[in-house]
Amino acid sequence: MSAIDDAKSKFAIHEACREGQFSKVESLLSANPKLASLRDDDDRLPIHWAVSYNHLPIVELLVQAKSFDADAPDGSGWTSLMMACSRKEADAIVSLLISKDADVNAKNNNGQTALHFCASKNNLDLTRLLLKEKASARTKDKRGQLPLHRAAAVGSVPMIKELLGPGKSPLNATDIDGMTALHHAIAEGHGDAALFLLTSGADFDKKDTNDHVALDLVPDEKTRKYILQAAEREGIDLI
Repeated sequence: MSAIDDAKSKFAIHEACREGQFSKVESLLSANPKLASLRDDDDRLPIHWAVSYNHLPIVELLVQAKSFDADAPDGSGWTSLMMACSRKEADAIVSLLISKDADVNAKNNNGQTALHFCASKNNLDLTRLLLKEKASARTKDKRGQLPLHRAAAVGSVPMIKELLGPGKSPLNATDIDGMTALHHAIAEGHGDAALFLLTSGADFDKKDTNDHVALDLVPDEKTRKYILQAAEREGIDLI
């Protein structure tokens, strides 16, 4: 048997989880329950793959294992909850993991939480669920970014609004580049998001580490004009 074939045989359960082969996973676990806690060469458990590929029936099977740990990380510190929150249409898996006491505030090796990934993917329903479960919108990752920075960068007004709710995310916090959420929204050309941040009280005079105010980062004249005019209508003079 070649080294490749040997690896495939050793990690057959991981492959079955990726492929969504429920019966095969069930059969392998029945023969050897310890396979549920077997880590592959990527330092991932079978459940990490099942979650990554959104195979709910397999996840439901794996959480029944005696060795199941909802917060078990892979080699990069990603938990199953983080993986689920970085996908679309994984609400059922997220709910299941939370019911198994998954830590909504766990951090990976880059200091990111599940809420960071929800914000990046604009998973609004999951964000609401995580916040209801006491997920913190005030956690900065190793780049100094809050989930709010990510929401602003993708231009999601509903996400920004959710994260800025009472007692949640600070509005003018800066990342390691000195950029606020307003800097990120404008730099990515998201006029509506920038306007919402401004009307929420964002500090438009705040400078990043390169001495730029947010408006300096606008990508084109059309977006600049839109932001200036929209802000003026709200009584905000950016010049």
